[in-house]
Amino acid sequence: MEDAVKKIVIVGGGFAGINFVKNLWKDKQFEVTLVDKNNYNFFPPLLYQVATAFIEPSNISYPFRRMFEAKNNIRFHYGSLVRVNLVKNNIETDIGILEYDYLVLAVGTVTNYFGIENVKQHSLPMKSIDAAINLRNHLLLNMEKAVITDDASDKEKLLNIVIAGGGPSGVELAGMLAEMGQKIISKEYPEMKLRNSRIHLVDASPQLLGAMSKTAQEAAFRVLTKLGVVIKLNTTVKDYVNGNVIMSNGEIISTNSLIWTSGVTGREVAGLPADVIGRGRRILVNEYNKVKDSQNIYALGDICLQTTDKNYPNGHPQLAQVAIQQGALLAKNFKRMTSGKVLKSFSYKNKGSMAIISKYQAVADLPKVSFAGFFAWLIWLFVHIIPLVGFRNKVKIAFSWFWSFITNNPTLRLIIRPRRSE
Repeated sequence: MEDAVKKIVIVGGGFAGINFVKNLWKDKQFEVTLVDKNNYNFFPPLLYQVATAFIEPSNISYPFRRMFEAKNNIRFHYGSLVRVNLVKNNIETDIGILEYDYLVLAVGTVTNYFGIENVKQHSLPMKSIDAAINLRNHLLLNMEKAVITDDASDKEKLLNIVIAGGGPSGVELAGMLAEMGQKIISKEYPEMKLRNSRIHLVDASPQLLGAMSKTAQEAAFRVLTKLGVVIKLNTTVKDYVNGNVIMSNGEIISTNSLIWTSGVTGREVAGLPADVIGRGRRILVNEYNKVKDSQNIYALGDICLQTTDKNYPNGHPQLAQVAIQQGALLAKNFKRMTSGKVLKSFSYKNKGSMAIISKYQAVADLPKVSFAGFFAWLIWLFVHIIPLVGFRNKVKIAFSWFWSFITNNPTLRLIIRPRRSE
């Protein structure tokens, strides 16, 4: 690299993008522009708590421009990526064109509906703040409708919830909704009996939390079953027609709420050649996260497929820690390039995985031990507060959690959405 300031454009302000930017801010060798369709960074592992009205969106989000205050070499571009122009070294967004010397793609994933068009059109995803708020509004509106209807089948349809996907998001959401049904709904909706409501958790695998240990899987099944969640394993959703979920085993569940947490696929990046796109629509990169056959384009986090790590020859899991470590290392490698030092190849350091199941119940798979229960829950709280951006966010969410768990009464359940005119 030459001594001139290099323009770096990074698309995506998630775990990978933010950790890349953090390691370069105030470094005058680089002018970094972060592009994102939202004007805020948010913490995806806690989206399900926004969706269940346990915490407010502001607890897990932080504006980029506030974050970049006094960082003179960092700029924010509020827009969505439209196309990468490889020859011109620029990208098109929905509001303009940005030139780059180096482009970093950290665009993440989108919900995978596995080609089921009705599910795509009518189910409820949980991949963004917008989706989580929409889900919260939807569930609360269903409760209000169920209160006033006298039709037993309509009431059951409004109160039934089907969650497709038995990974951490599905398990955490099922546990939260089940606990709310037991401890909150009966108090706030005294005119309604919930005996005819069911939470169904569906997964194609033979166990919940398929990527975690047997200890975690058994604990999740045991705790959720005790909470009344109906768990259906070795089963998939085949279609969703007229408010009926059609299962692979022929069962039909009548519900107004199919929540889809069943899988993800890479976000499409127009302008990249087809031969750099691997399975799951992930971008193929080398050991330095440089895109295949490229000189100045890199990809980070969930969107990239890296097979050079000897411990992960089939690619890394799409987890926050992978994205965080890749973002930090790439930034440091850019600094190494300016000083002529040898670049460091990426090797993922697995710090374990966790999931919360219910109040005081969580599961933890650490590198050398797996366990479940109250201690795992405490560690889960600690691990999920530390990464939040901004001291104010940490204090707010810690207080919110403490008060909600002690009182069994989380934040106010507000229905906030534009009203259609008659």
